[in-house]
Amino acid sequence: MPKDEQRCWKSPSIYKIPPSITVLNPKAYQPQVVSFGPYHHDEAHLRPMEEHKHRALLHFLKRSGKSLECVFESLRKVAHELEDSYDNLDQKKWKEGTGGKFLELMVTDGCFMLEIMRTAASSEKNNGYAPNDPIFSIHRLEYIAPYISRDMLLPENQLPILVVYKLVAVENIGKEDDVNELVRKFYFPHEKRKFTVLGRRLHVLDVFSKGLLMKPEEVQHERELYMGPEDMKKISAKKTAPIIRSATELNEAGIKFKKSKTNSLKDISFARGVLKLPVIEVDDTTESMFLNVMTFERLHIGAGNEVTSYVTFMDKIINDRQDVALLHTEGIIQNDFGSDKAVAKLFNSLCTYVTLPSDENLDGVQQKISEHCKKDWNKWRAHLNRTYFRSPWTILSLTAAIFLFALTIMQAVYTVLRYRA
Repeated sequence: MPKDEQRCWKSPSIYKIPPSITVLNPKAYQPQVVSFGPYHHDEAHLRPMEEHKHRALLHFLKRSGKSLECVFESLRKVAHELEDSYDNLDQKKWKEGTGGKFLELMVTDGCFMLEIMRTAASSEKNNGYAPNDPIFSIHRLEYIAPYISRDMLLPENQLPILVVYKLVAVENIGKEDDVNELVRKFYFPHEKRKFTVLGRRLHVLDVFSKGLLMKPEEVQHERELYMGPEDMKKISAKKTAPIIRSATELNEAGIKFKKSKTNSLKDISFARGVLKLPVIEVDDTTESMFLNVMTFERLHIGAGNEVTSYVTFMDKIINDRQDVALLHTEGIIQNDFGSDKAVAKLFNSLCTYVTLPSDENLDGVQQKISEHCKKDWNKWRAHLNRTYFRSPWTILSLTAAIFLFALTIMQAVYTVLRYRA
């Protein structure tokens, strides 16, 4: 019976987001300047970009030296696979077998996506477009690329990356790994990691989310320094991860914060009183980016939950602006978003109504932090910090009290010595 049911359900990778998710922040899931795929196609505020999509198609055909029919024929072979990538695709409007409007949309949107990434990644001034092109000129692309890159990460606005794989194959100048590298250069221009190891992916959002988690091979074994077999037994025996305190409270308990060796969101570790966290740049795009990656992890079976786990962990250690200020001081949070209070509010809002399965690595980190805080010396130090060292006035009062106590002792000793003399 389970096998029969499995055959009945197809395996889409691009979803219509349910209202239960979008209701908290509808704008975060809506494209601003360009549509990809059928879900938002022909929406009024996105129509101006359609003209530029067709120009990109013409540039692609001219550069490749291939005919439009040749491109269509390449995608016609995988038309059903492309259609099945979409959940709840309008049968009447789009599903027309191996041709028609759906394939036309795939070709046009695919060429535009490919041209945008190539032009943005290219260092050449002569990119085949006019110097005053309203989209593809170097000057204009610098301004519009952030909006397009944001729209390319929306779950409902995804294009099967198989389309782009097929387009570069038609040109005979690239392969799947080259497309993944284009995504890396577009979203992670300063990263030296190669995305060639990712293999075939589902869409740009899938490549991007895996890019957030990648780290160099030489650091992969670092976790073994912190997580031995006995640690894993302790973790597996626990059904839920222990509750940990805010960054400020952890700092008061003697825990120090340092930057991880990589920017991978999985590169979180705790050992010898030091919690290492990856550097994160928080700006105006951070909220939308995290919400959409977390939504993809929530909707797609097999997508994992590592990004959601990271955001949930940060939500636990960030309660207010003091926690953000502490992490900023240590170079972990680079705040381009606004006030520390705004960053704290951002992380707290990301996890509203989020339920999370267990994450082995972070459960282990939280368990070790909890054990550290339970030790008598650390508990005593935390109590001392909260009671006497929370503000300059309490420190001054304590110092004065110690000084007066020392004077009293000295006076008593002097009195006794004088009496004996």
